Amino acid sequence: MLLAELVETSAAVAATRSRLDKRALLAAALRAAGPDEVEIVASYLSGRPRQRRTGVGWRSLTELPSPADTATLTPAGVDAALERIAALAGAGSQAARSEAVARLFAAATAQEQRFLRALIFGELRQGALDSLLLDAIAAAADVPLAAVRRAAMFSALSGPIAAAALTGGAPALAAFRLEVGRPVRPMLAASAPDVPAALAKLGGPVAADGKIDGIRVQVHRAGDDVAVFTRSLDDITDRVPELVELVAGLETDAVVLDGEAIALDAAGRPRPFQETGSRTMSRDGAALREQVPLTAYFFDVLHLDGADLIDAPAAERFAALSRVVPAASIVPRRVSADPAEVQDFFRQMLERGHEGVVVKDLAAPYDAGRRGSAWVKVKPRHTLDLVVLAVEWGSGRRQGWLSNIHLGARDGDGFVMLGKTLKNSDRSGWVPVGKTFKGMTDEMLAWQTKRFLELETHREGRIVYVRPEQVVEVAFDGVQRSNRYAGGVALRFARVVRYRDDKDASEADTIQTLRGL
Repeated sequence: MLLAELVETSAAVAATRSRLDKRALLAAALRAAGPDEVEIVASYLSGRPRQRRTGVGWRSLTELPSPADTATLTPAGVDAALERIAALAGAGSQAARSEAVARLFAAATAQEQRFLRALIFGELRQGALDSLLLDAIAAAADVPLAAVRRAAMFSALSGPIAAAALTGGAPALAAFRLEVGRPVRPMLAASAPDVPAALAKLGGPVAADGKIDGIRVQVHRAGDDVAVFTRSLDDITDRVPELVELVAGLETDAVVLDGEAIALDAAGRPRPFQETGSRTMSRDGAALREQVPLTAYFFDVLHLDGADLIDAPAAERFAALSRVVPAASIVPRRVSADPAEVQDFFRQMLERGHEGVVVKDLAAPYDAGRRGSAWVKVKPRHTLDLVVLAVEWGSGRRQGWLSNIHLGARDGDGFVMLGKTLKNSDRSGWVPVGKTFKGMTDEMLAWQTKRFLELETHREGRIVYVRPEQVVEVAFDGVQRSNRYAGGVALRFARVVRYRDDKDASEADTIQTLRGL
């Protein structure tokens, strides 16, 4: 298979809004791939290279060599080139990397250059998110979709799932299981405006967990080896020694725990989220331990001493958690069928400085990688995770800073294509839903000016358009109908709560959610 064939498929997928047509195009490309390249092809169709980090910076691709006249690149050849580039290190590696990148792009046609550039930086906006690719894998391999989704629970990437499905069918997919040391996609929560609405979705006795405003962590222990992964499945073991020590000291040989890590003050109240985020993102985490110590609150266990618990009811998993983890390291929890008691617990969590509660179905399994109705989060205010599409230069006291941010919601399964101007008439991916300059401190203004200049794609007057990557949590007083924006709705009195560096743009809230509100 030639890379040009994938480029054509990507363009065709982006050009249609029909989910069925997208799935058919993706499935055809997967079927056309050879057994030794199907994993690479699936990865590229999902919008990412197999290499988590290539070492290629944005600025290094601002000026590309003249494109080739004839398409000769193959997905396997590109993958091998990126693997070599990612492995470069040490003295002279920067020059060697620049030379290797130039050589790769010189062999690409103009269309392939645009595709590769978008692929490397995660900007391949073709309207094909992971869920759609999983559907296409099932169609291409003629295997049950449930088998594909089940296997995907235990693989951070969809490439290996595609390779297994198309080369080994359902039996190969069944081989994907929870493996201690390999991160599992985290289970996600739906939202409800208040406690009664959350309870109405579940019914019967529930577990109400305190919603801790920290960093999601998944901790694996096998013997003496402990590994800590983030929500995005990055390995941060070296940055959180106190979590490693805590789990290493448990009376167990093997365990997989799900929870939150948070920085607390001397009174036990949450410190600003930025302090938790900075601590867990810093490679000097061990050195910062005394200044910003982390506390772990675990709320689930997926494996314990040889027994997988992922399919067990939540009540059984929670009982196992209490047997292996000290009470002080378990999230505050209240099990009850009394709405008044759950409401009172919600109030207590807010008084302690936490975000609210997550109400959980005691009979539900751990639905890895899915946002179902078994977990429902409740916060005291309306907030959404949106993406910054553009930002305007400030005036007056904010002269010289990027200030007013343009907010976008995700449009179902779609994303805008690379280089496409984001306008109100664009309904293909990110849908503008308002602007705000409220809630920004001077420190935040300075940070976002630097951040958005790094993400800049082009300018129109005072507006700086940016790559849609930065997630921002926005509070608002309501959603109103609007003819100004393509989605038909706009936020009322939007204000910035914080920037979410722990979330990927693919996790942003959708325009459908706003319309529902």
